[in-house]
Amino acid sequence: MCTGKCADFIGKALIPLAVLSILANILLFFPDAKVEFASNNKLTPQVWFFHGIVGAGLLMFIPALLNTRLDEKGCCGNRCGMLFSVLFNAVGIVGAGYCFIVSVTGMVDGPFCMTDENDDESWMSPFINDTMPTQYLNLSGSYLFNQDVWTTCKKPVNVVLWNIVLFSMLICFSGAQVVLCATQMINGLIGVLCGTCMKNEVV
Repeated sequence: MCTGKCADFIGKALIPLAVLSILANILLFFPDAKVEFASNNKLTPQVWFFHGIVGAGLLMFIPALLNTRLDEKGCCGNRCGMLFSVLFNAVGIVGAGYCFIVSVTGMVDGPFCMTDENDDESWMSPFINDTMPTQYLNLSGSYLFNQDVWTTCKKPVNVVLWNIVLFSMLICFSGAQVVLCATQMINGLIGVLCGTCMKNEVV
């Protein structure tokens, strides 16, 4: 079993997940495919945390690129490189964990939207208990499983579905990143003890 090859595989798996996380977070800024809501600061609050762009995105390139170098001969393909891999993948877990927590919060709280098309002051997060319109105060369970109340949000159009899909994607991407980074930390510890390959090369 070669720990360097395992690290290379994990690094290459992290890169597309990071790119997809960045794209999903960017799309959250444009509900109904319009820029006006972002420019008027009328977006779901969690979008402004840049959790997919920074946490599961840019920050993830650090362990990803290091992992892809560990199967090479030279300064990175040794026990010292594996030790750095453990440290940087721990940073990756923090970034992905940040994205995961913010995405779950955004999903639970629901979108920020206009609830009355005739009232420009009706922008709120209607599915948070303390701001929920009176006709839905007795709503049992989460709004996620009660599609009838999604029409509470008049603008942006289909913002509830938009947020659910994109936050769900970010939850999946960041969750997978946590698993991969944790796996590489274990793999890195093995590499520190045994080297990047557990069998001796024939000279």
